Amino acid sequence: MALPKHCLAWPLLLGLCACTTTGPVPGTPEFAAARVSRAYDCGVRVDRGHVLARLSRAERQRFTMANAAFAVKSYKAPRACDAAERAAVQRDVAALARP
Repeated sequence: MALPKHCLAWPLLLGLCACTTTGPVPGTPEFAAARVSRAYDCGVRVDRGHVLARLSRAERQRFTMANAAFAVKSYKAPRACDAAERAAVQRDVAALARP
């Protein structure tokens, strides 16, 4: 018995859906850590002390743990970023460090 072609596409579609990942949610310490990590990759100056100062004690621990995980991942990630990404990262990091 031959399967209709659209039935054969479902496993492929499900596999592609499983491959998509979302990043950390904005406003979380994990998001801040991801942006700081990417800033380092792009060569953007980061005032980590100001970023940490805006976080509560529990959030600082989450930030530090996430930052360490992103630092390990960034060794394997591409480091190049174009001018638009660099500007966006610079803007995000500046907002994270504002008092």
